[in-house]
Amino acid sequence: MKIVVTHPTGNRNVRAVMSAFEEAGVLAFFSTTLSVDPDHFLLKLLPAKVSKELARRSYPLSSGLIRTRPMLELLRNVLPKFGFKSAVAHETGFASVDKIYQDLDKATGAILKAENKKQKIDAVYCYEDGALETFKAAKKAGMECIYDLPIGYWRSARLLLTAEKERWPEWASTLVGFRDSQSKLDRKDEELRLAERIFVASSFTAKTLGDYQGKLAPVAVIPYGFPPVKGVREYTVAHNRPLKLLFVGGLSQRKGIADLFAAVKNIGKGLELTVVGNKMNVECPALDLALKEHHWIPSLAHHEILELMRGHDVFVFPSLFEGFGLVITEAMSQGTPVITTDRTAGPDLITHGKDGWIIEAGSTAALQQQIEELMADPEAIVAAGKAAMERAKLRPWEKYGEELTRAIMKGR
Repeated sequence: MKIVVTHPTGNRNVRAVMSAFEEAGVLAFFSTTLSVDPDHFLLKLLPAKVSKELARRSYPLSSGLIRTRPMLELLRNVLPKFGFKSAVAHETGFASVDKIYQDLDKATGAILKAENKKQKIDAVYCYEDGALETFKAAKKAGMECIYDLPIGYWRSARLLLTAEKERWPEWASTLVGFRDSQSKLDRKDEELRLAERIFVASSFTAKTLGDYQGKLAPVAVIPYGFPPVKGVREYTVAHNRPLKLLFVGGLSQRKGIADLFAAVKNIGKGLELTVVGNKMNVECPALDLALKEHHWIPSLAHHEILELMRGHDVFVFPSLFEGFGLVITEAMSQGTPVITTDRTAGPDLITHGKDGWIIEAGSTAALQQQIEELMADPEAIVAAGKAAMERAKLRPWEKYGEELTRAIMKGR
């Protein structure tokens, strides 16, 4: 069996898929925008920040397994630095993320026929917003269409997050998912209609597909993996000091950040909250005010985030709509137990009260109560942190890739 994988940026979960497919001998090729040799001499001639960013677009695959289409992605990264922000405007900019997904999708679909003559291709593995044209071409060639939905279904998002606009009107501007045009939403539905198998990373995402208005292909839940667990963590019980809470993520009410700020404010003393995340390109006075009251870090490198997680007692991720939430697995791998909601991958990864805590999404009271319980019993945090690290050891990223590969092969 041979499978084509396509994705514009090749994020962590995509890399796990590619590595597993290559190891199993089923990867036909990977179609992406940029692929950079990290040892190329030209990188050394560029400014350190630029070369470091480009080096992230390297893949542990032989060059013969990679097909690229770099132009729009290069323009997306370069033009805003010279003031051409309209070029990357949501949906409308010619170098916007949406246009890049669609351009790569069309290019991948166009080369399938020629590639199929070189090697028999049995299936294409595509991700949301970048699958439509590839699926159409694959159907004509008799290839199987496999779909990966990394976040919950859009109709469910509209339903659940509309309630947030009413509950927190002062935070409504941060709910930017409502900006998607009807044509973009229709495209998502058409991709789902053409899919012959669907893979998701959490039970919550699978549940949201119940709002799809039509017949769906079989849906399989395979959670992502954890980062490597390194070393032994030394804990200090928070008896005579404030409890150190950490949040990392987009500063949007989709992540439940208004509930976090409200819960911490209601509790008052005995807490220190650190927030890591960039502001969205919208005006939100409520967010500006809240950030002034806590330790805010706009951005950090990935290794710095892991280190910061290791230095906090509890990671809080009260998201209201999350396909998975990689920060959950990252925190657990560092021995930092997580409070998260039933609308993330938390229920798939955490045993409540043992290696973390699951609360009701959209409930400030539930979040506040859970934090107060931990303040009263800090030893429970230490026990949960140690258990979280053990849980992380059981599911490295390689296991995700292996399970996905077996599921695909079994379904043939």
